[in-house]
Amino acid sequence: MAQNQLNSSPKVYARVGGIAYLVIIIAGIFGEMVVRKTIIVAGDASATTANILAHSQLWRAGIAGDLLMHVCDVIVMVCLYVLLKPVNKNLALLAILFNLVQTSVLVANKMNLLMPLFLSEDVNYLKALDPHQLQAMSYLSVKAHSYGFGIGLIFFGFTCLSYGYLIFKSGFFPKLFGVLMAIAGLCYLLNSFTLILAPKLSNFMMLVPAFIGEFSFCLWLIIAGVNVSKWRERKNMYLINQ
Repeated sequence: MAQNQLNSSPKVYARVGGIAYLVIIIAGIFGEMVVRKTIIVAGDASATTANILAHSQLWRAGIAGDLLMHVCDVIVMVCLYVLLKPVNKNLALLAILFNLVQTSVLVANKMNLLMPLFLSEDVNYLKALDPHQLQAMSYLSVKAHSYGFGIGLIFFGFTCLSYGYLIFKSGFFPKLFGVLMAIAGLCYLLNSFTLILAPKLSNFMMLVPAFIGEFSFCLWLIIAGVNVSKWRERKNMYLINQ
């Protein structure tokens, strides 16, 4: 009975989801700000390739961290779906589908980060190419990754908008987090479409409000969880209407 209560407790789902969300945030900061921000030299294929070779283990650690982040994506999806399904099952399902597309795109996109490592190998078939060509191909792979990242975040933007609405309407989460998650979604959409339509205007600072919103919600999930009585009340109403 205790085990069944543990498995059905919304606070367990909230805290597990919150911890996984925190891992996502930490891994994302590590990959983008610690690894790629310090290794990639904008517009300089030679310097970027040299940095990747000199810090290959750090580069690999960034890729591994990204993959761990996407494993945690799945955990967060399940936890938030269970918590938010009583609010609106169809919208909660739509949110998880948007999130699955985002995660799939970003996982496949990791191949672009592996390409510079493949192109730097000391193998005979690469000797057919000039070193400058190899550097250019490596840099193009890195640039392709940044665009692939932006494309994936379009779908995450719609995920955040969906979660924002569900959280706002839930009654068992503070409405503020619904507003913050909706703002996060708009920031992701603005940044990604700016990257595609007007790349010179794209700026990573556009995502600062998104970070604030997601990090705040993440901490709330870990520390406070959900209002259990209101969640159970909402769940009972959902079951009655089925």
